Amino acid sequence: MAIRNITVRGSEVLAKKCKPVKEITPRVRELCLDMIDTMHEADGVGLAAPQVGVLKRIFVAMPYPDEAPDKVYVMINPEITFEEGSQESCEGCLSVPGYMGVVDRPERVKVKALDIDGNEFELELDGFAATVICHENDHLDGILYADKARDFMTSEEFYEKLNSEAEAGADE
Repeated sequence: MAIRNITVRGSEVLAKKCKPVKEITPRVRELCLDMIDTMHEADGVGLAAPQVGVLKRIFVAMPYPDEAPDKVYVMINPEITFEEGSQESCEGCLSVPGYMGVVDRPERVKVKALDIDGNEFELELDGFAATVICHENDHLDGILYADKARDFMTSEEFYEKLNSEAEAGADE
C-alpha cells in the first residue's frame, strides 16, 4: 500500500466533522490499508481519516501497542456507546507534532464499528486503550486533543516537567 501525508494542525480538514461511510468499496479498503501503513511509518498508535485529508468516519488504532503490537483495528463509522470513570491522559498527536498535553478521558469505553469487510463488531477498552479510541474518535468530529488539553507544551518542556516532578517526589 502507500504512505500518505499527515495533515497538521492549522489545516481546515482537521476542524471539520466527517461524513459516514455509506458503502465499503475497494477505495475505502485501500484508504484503510494506507492509513495502517502511514500510522506504522509515523510510529503512531492511531490515525484518523481527516489526518490524511479524507473527511470520512474512519480511523485505525493499535490500542495495545505493548501487549499486541500487531493488532490493528480498522473502525469504520465508529460509535462510542458507553463511557465510565475518568482518567488523566498524557497525549500527543501525529497532526500536532512536537507537543504534549494532559486530557481528561473516560477510564472505560465501549465502541461499535464496522471492520474493513463491513462486519459490525464491538470492543470494550480501558486505560490507555480507551484513550486511543477516544482520541481518534474526536478527530472524526473535528476535535484535536490540543483543543481540550491542559498543560499543553512542547514535548521537550513536557518531559522536563515530568522529570522535575519525579525528582521532587524522590527528594521527599
